Amino acid sequence: MTKQSADQIGTGSALSSVAGPSAELSGHRARNSTTPAALLQKVVQSAALAAQMPSNPAKAGEYGERARCPVTGATAEPASPLATASTASEANASDKTGSGVPGLGENHVGGNLDRVRADASGQVLTTNQGVAIADNQNSLKIGLRGPTALEDFILREKITHFDHERIPERVVHARGSAAHGYFENYQSLSQFTRAAPFAKAGKRTPVFVRFSTVAGERGSLDTARDVRGFAVKFYTEEGNWDLVGNNIPVFFIQDAMKFPDLVHAVKPEPHHGMPQAASAHDTYWDFVSLMPESTHMLLWQMSDRAIPRSYRTMQGFGVHTFRLINDQGESVFCKFHWTPVAGTHSLAWDEAVKIGGADPDFHRRDLWEAIEAGAYPEWELGLQLFSEEQAESFDFDVLDATKIVPEELVPVVPVGKLVLDRNPDNFFAETEQVAFCTAHIIPGIDFSNDPLLQGRIHSYVDTQISRLGGPNFHEIPINAPLAPVHNNQRDGMHRQTIARGRVAYEPNSLGGGCPFQAGARGFTSFAQPIAEDKVRGKPEKFADHYSQATLFWRSQSPAEQRHIVNGFCFELTRVQVPAIRQRVVSLLANVADELALAVADGLGIAVPPPAPKVSERDFPVPAPSPALSLTSYPGDGSIKAKRVAILVADGADAAGVVSLYGALLAGGAVPRLLGLRLGPVAAEGRALEVEATVSALPSVLFDAVAVPDGADATQTLANAGTVLEFLRDQYRHCKPIVVVGAAGALLDKAGIPLTLPDGAADPALVQVAAMDQGVAALIDALGRPRDHARETDPPRV
Repeated sequence: MTKQSADQIGTGSALSSVAGPSAELSGHRARNSTTPAALLQKVVQSAALAAQMPSNPAKAGEYGERARCPVTGATAEPASPLATASTASEANASDKTGSGVPGLGENHVGGNLDRVRADASGQVLTTNQGVAIADNQNSLKIGLRGPTALEDFILREKITHFDHERIPERVVHARGSAAHGYFENYQSLSQFTRAAPFAKAGKRTPVFVRFSTVAGERGSLDTARDVRGFAVKFYTEEGNWDLVGNNIPVFFIQDAMKFPDLVHAVKPEPHHGMPQAASAHDTYWDFVSLMPESTHMLLWQMSDRAIPRSYRTMQGFGVHTFRLINDQGESVFCKFHWTPVAGTHSLAWDEAVKIGGADPDFHRRDLWEAIEAGAYPEWELGLQLFSEEQAESFDFDVLDATKIVPEELVPVVPVGKLVLDRNPDNFFAETEQVAFCTAHIIPGIDFSNDPLLQGRIHSYVDTQISRLGGPNFHEIPINAPLAPVHNNQRDGMHRQTIARGRVAYEPNSLGGGCPFQAGARGFTSFAQPIAEDKVRGKPEKFADHYSQATLFWRSQSPAEQRHIVNGFCFELTRVQVPAIRQRVVSLLANVADELALAVADGLGIAVPPPAPKVSERDFPVPAPSPALSLTSYPGDGSIKAKRVAILVADGADAAGVVSLYGALLAGGAVPRLLGLRLGPVAAEGRALEVEATVSALPSVLFDAVAVPDGADATQTLANAGTVLEFLRDQYRHCKPIVVVGAAGALLDKAGIPLTLPDGAADPALVQVAAMDQGVAALIDALGRPRDHARETDPPRV
């Protein structure tokens, strides 16, 4: 009897060491597998293989202290491949069944996507059965004007497949965009975890990342005020690990028991199906106003975090506390943070609303075009690592998903970078069918007892079974791991694996004990001692519903605080029941007096008494944390993928336009020539081709605007209301504006002031005499975060 060594696990060659020499395989291929001698040989060899295992030596390892270190399963060597074959005829080859040589220890259903990619270049049109189609324009009729024949199997196949092309959308996170890429580790983290992606410096792990909104349906708009999903699937050599997070580090509820209630409340109201992709309605605010634990999350949701500028410029968080486990079985708690290299940038609310009308696919388009242009989005992964002893000393409970671990308590340590460098080939096959599950973890990663996380472990797998048609969703190519898959799961809807042999159980002897349990090399859960009564409830620290909401509020810049107030006022104004508005403001009264007063004033009500707290305990409020403000992540100053409008008309300075256009392209930006109509404009010295009109691509779709010199062009643009409104929106949304020479007159015509409200110079409003000055000024302003110093109420423009 032999046991496979641990270093063979997961290599895809588990049986290569016991299958005999290659010559034996050649003989197996050449053997006439249908002869009585072959059948007899198979029976004899199967019996001999079973006899090598008179008992299960691993069984004793299941009990007592021995169970703490799982043992490797027992295996035995078959005399030849016949011993474990499904059929003695497996060596008979054909174009469909294959070479006749069994792929011992292999599972070809998994692996990379090349095996399922298809391209029709130079190929004739066929049915799904491979039959060439002579006429794809007409159904089969009885005479040219007669009825269509039921026997037209080509029409029936085509229509039937079309009728079934849509699958149920996700209950939440239905609208999403995704991309392929890689995670590159900075240095070995073996002292903390045995997880494969962190094994050594420079190691790259393929990933597929999906971003999404939460509340809206699949056809909703991108720019709704909402939480954004940030889900990363790591294809490691030890299996798939799904880090399924959001762009906000906390959540609305503390226990998964309330998740259906939250989603039912935020979804369109069932009696009329409105509103779509929005939380500004009665049922949502009714629910959260009765759930004070949601208060912290409400401030994040009403902040600029909920309307990101792009997927490329938002953070991501694992939300929950996880465990990392090393080879010695030692554990530390961990929080995951993704920080964009381009910095964290958001939209103004007015801007988000207008973008929703101009381009509902704004975020999807931005991600796709950036990757296509080679401006690959990047994030840095940081970890907060802390011990159980440290966690016990905190004033909050790390198992509470409505709380963060402030960076002042536990710093975020950068450990690697995420790069997205390839768009999917097919939206449905990849982005729509990808299945993320919090239950998908690998050795070295484990769960904490966070009650929200514990419920997600079940929920995500369960919903994929319903959405993707059964338990075999892991065989869909985008979900298939790169690690080999070998188990005794069989059958079910849409099964693709054709399992060889007659064994579908473990332990076994008829399959030589294979597949066998991996022992200590496989996944083992952290041995956390637990001695408690069964109870439904929450720990005392979970009763703190306001201290971290206050922390978040105090950590925001004045502009961000104004935006939070505006967010609450907009949402609650759309709530029709006055008592619900009062209830929400009563929650805010426990957060900050000035916040409650400002929101109450916006709603035209008096500040109600603070909502009753559910604990007598006094929970201290930490000092403000700069890391909680978007302004703390300005980015690397790059202008990559930034969109710049260059307004032109007859008489524009062609040389200046060409100079600016080239400089922006060289920096990775995306310049577009906008005019009042499509076609060429007669610029000084040459013709310029207008790429789009200002009415088709309004200001909100651009990060900056430049207007070149030219008296005639300026006069034409100044007489166009769409151009003046374009410039006004650029100003209102605090974006860079550069005007050159005569084009400076447009600022006066649009009513745009040259200084900030306090009289200081406006650094993002540049008026220069020559384009060479304008190029440098625009690139400098474009690389900086948006400056909200222009904002006034009411707006100056």
